[in-house]
Amino acid sequence: MFYISMFFQYVAQYMKTRLEYRADLIVEIFSDLLFQAVNLIFILVVFDHTEFLNGWSRDEIIFIYGFFLVPYALFSSFFNIWDFNERYIVKGELDRILTRPIHSLFQIILERMELESLFGAVTGLAVMFYAGSRLGLEVSWSDPLLFVVFVLGGVLVYAGIFVMIACISFWADARTSIMPMMYNIGNYGRYPVDIYNNVIRFVLTWILPFAFVGVYPAAYFLGRDEWYGYSFLTPVIGLVFFSLSVFIWNEGVKRYRGAGN
Repeated sequence: MFYISMFFQYVAQYMKTRLEYRADLIVEIFSDLLFQAVNLIFILVVFDHTEFLNGWSRDEIIFIYGFFLVPYALFSSFFNIWDFNERYIVKGELDRILTRPIHSLFQIILERMELESLFGAVTGLAVMFYAGSRLGLEVSWSDPLLFVVFVLGGVLVYAGIFVMIACISFWADARTSIMPMMYNIGNYGRYPVDIYNNVIRFVLTWILPFAFVGVYPAAYFLGRDEWYGYSFLTPVIGLVFFSLSVFIWNEGVKRYRGAGN
């Protein structure tokens, strides 16, 4: 209950701060939506030249992209730790975090949240409904529950990977450019993995499992029987990677010795 209370207090303070500059908030929301629209246009342009992509139709690809946007929006709202190395290690702000009686990762997540990114989830749902209606997909009573489970699993996959990357800073506190590269790799998860060669498919499934954020869980709703096993592995992979990331984080915090020179 204490952590739940702290969460809502952080959210309240965040909303007060953001609403002080409403124009800036609107511009950020608009830019995020524009970025997603550009990616969708790219998919449409590709399918102007081909009807199918390795057996996947235009509307199926669009549906996968829409599904991908939902967990990605939740991740972007609460796990903005791309500057963890420079802000918290190099500049020493982790010293401040560690003086408080609350888990350090929980504090950093709430300090860096950007709730306006949640609008990306709305866009994702709209894209899914559009593509689903064109595909004639039927919704069963269990689909909403499975959707929530798969989305949370996808969020944990993304969070686990990026928390583990942030943990590198505990052992090597020099500035690093791994984060931007990993964000680019993560975008491969919004396309069917079988359009890639076997090596990339293996990496996106078991090493950097971004495929569990988009194509694998979305394949269940598309009725792709051959991917059902991977679909139901989504929450398992998410829990494994996130649990591992928290363990590595705790070990890194034990090793941390402050920002003194």
